[in-house]
Amino acid sequence: MSVRKRIWTTAKGLQRQAWLVDYVDTHGKRRAKTFSHKKAADAFYATALVEIRDGVHVADRASITVGAAGKLWLASGEAAGLERSTLDQRRQHLDFHITPFIGTTRLAAFNAPAARAFEDALRAGGRSAAMCRKVMTSLGTLLADAAERGLVVRNAVRELRRGRNRRADAGEKRRAGRLRVGVDIPTPAEIRTLVPFLAGRWRPLLLTAILAGLRASELRGLRWRDVDLAAGVLHVRQRADRYNKIGAPKSQAGERAVPIPPMLQRELAAWRLVCPASPYDLAFPNAKGNPESLANIRNRGLVPAWQAAGIAGRYEGMHSLRHFYASWLINRKVDGGLELPMKTVQARMGHATLAITADTYGHLFPADDHAAEMAAGEAALMGECNMDATWGRMAIAHQQIIED
Repeated sequence: MSVRKRIWTTAKGLQRQAWLVDYVDTHGKRRAKTFSHKKAADAFYATALVEIRDGVHVADRASITVGAAGKLWLASGEAAGLERSTLDQRRQHLDFHITPFIGTTRLAAFNAPAARAFEDALRAGGRSAAMCRKVMTSLGTLLADAAERGLVVRNAVRELRRGRNRRADAGEKRRAGRLRVGVDIPTPAEIRTLVPFLAGRWRPLLLTAILAGLRASELRGLRWRDVDLAAGVLHVRQRADRYNKIGAPKSQAGERAVPIPPMLQRELAAWRLVCPASPYDLAFPNAKGNPESLANIRNRGLVPAWQAAGIAGRYEGMHSLRHFYASWLINRKVDGGLELPMKTVQARMGHATLAITADTYGHLFPADDHAAEMAAGEAALMGECNMDATWGRMAIAHQQIIED
């Protein structure tokens, strides 16, 4: 492997020069790459030398395009058995956002500056900040899949993110996106107003959302065999996706046991007597026994109930009831109940990590009594020392300095 200067004369008699890196790749094939400046050639030489030694180098001519890598990425998702909704989102991001901008770009040429230029192009094209984040996440996953196949050495999206102050950005997003009681989360008073207006087949379903905090997909996939009314526990073992396909919970932590209060036990016992028959043993099926659609639950059950209760427009999504359940768990002590630790809240919500619970609902936990804490700490530190007398002597000395 070498770097050498190459000089030649054009057909018009002009002399030209360039720097040539001549090397043998990891497959034993001879390669050559030309640079206008020796500094760039030396940088490539140093990088390629390490990559060839580690067996990960990919020559430019052996590199496929981002669009071709995207097709392999989709195939990987299908082979892994990803949910249909996830695969559909991947196709949409690839077809409408990634391929139109960088589909013909070779992976070997796609570096962190190119990733930044792509992100800027998305914004300039009118995509929202949320959509830009989702597309960049998809692109990062696409590049990770290509790296596993040996088609690219570096993940430009991850390099771009490492170069930013992610901690400050994440903190700002959390502060700006905090859920607010009375705005994003129904208050206990609003829930008490809502409950009398829950009627028909929607009543047991929506009460379960309020008092057990199940996700909409988990409600739609809940089976009677997983409802233990004697013990007062719901076992979440499956869910129904947006296409009504029954599958495993969202994560391993999603498979859980959720205790329910006596009111919900009575409601479910009464509903079980009149529940439509379902070949899937569903607790909340539609009239044909199949999973109920999310649109029907929202448009025919939840929204009319809020309107009848005189509270319309703020809590039209099913997730607002799940947010209420979390806030209800967190503030049990306010209602005279037992204060639950955050780990218990995480388990009942089915969050994969404690960080998700803390980031989403941490600000709802009761504030500590800092005044009492600091007073107790001072007493433990100073012991029998008379701090009032000490501060008094310091004040007198300070006054004397001012007068002098």
